[in-house]
Amino acid sequence: PMGSERTEMRKRQMSTTQETPGAAQAQLSTGNRGSNACCFCWCCCCSCSCLTVRNQEEERARRTSHELQAEGIPNCEESPAPTLEEVNAWAQSFDKLMLTPAGRNAFREFLRTEFSEENMLFWMACEELKQESNKSVIEEKARLIYEDYISILSPKEVSLDSRVRELINRNMLEPSQHTFDDAQLQIYTLMHRDSYPRFMNSAIYKDLLRSLSEKPIEA
Repeated sequence: PMGSERTEMRKRQMSTTQETPGAAQAQLSTGNRGSNACCFCWCCCCSCSCLTVRNQEEERARRTSHELQAEGIPNCEESPAPTLEEVNAWAQSFDKLMLTPAGRNAFREFLRTEFSEENMLFWMACEELKQESNKSVIEEKARLIYEDYISILSPKEVSLDSRVRELINRNMLEPSQHTFDDAQLQIYTLMHRDSYPRFMNSAIYKDLLRSLSEKPIEA
């Protein structure tokens, strides 16, 4: 009996020794789970600090993106509502469309739907630059135009060929009102050939034309 008791005790000791590493490993795993719940236990993620930080970062990114988008879309030009005669004239030529603020505003609205509003914004910035006479103001505006629409790092970069880009880089050594003239002409031609025909067939133009056609004539 004494021998069997010793044998049984020895078995229990061996069994306990074998179970201890597994238990220790399970305890270690449980400890890790508590310190980093996101990695091991999805049910805890709703309250863990890791998710809180991640949510804060995502919210900050969304807010920043919204603010940048709002800043990147300046207000439209002030202009009286277009007349039916004016809107019909826009269909005659791209030049007539671009001559009036109302025409440019309607065209900008269309370009925005095609994610190419930067073409109009660049053209308008060049027109504004041409009105300046102060040398320091010209240099500052030229620098901003370059950073906003010419730099390959800008999200609003316009599409220009290498020849025009090289010319701009040379002109930027001594900026003037006409630093971007060739680029402005190239973008104007691009809008004329590419975007203008689609604008004339767009719902934006047709709805505006229809609303003015149906408007009663005031006595």
